[in-house]
Amino acid sequence: MTTSRRHSNSRRDSRRKNNKRIVPVVLVRCSNCGAMKIPHRVCLECGYYNGKPVIVKKIKEKKASK
Repeated sequence: MTTSRRHSNSRRDSRRKNNKRIVPVVLVRCSNCGAMKIPHRVCLECGYYNGKPVIVKKIKEKKASK
């Protein structure tokens, strides 16, 4: 039986580093409020997705100054 052929270390390392690439974050404007959001996700500012309200956001009340 023959011994298996050896591959170079650089080939192994290049395969390994190809899986560690950094994917840039893509942002689009919300059609309802104009805030930047991730595509195909609910807007975190207004709670709308595809022109429809999905999440009901609570309105924060400002404290009255003394």
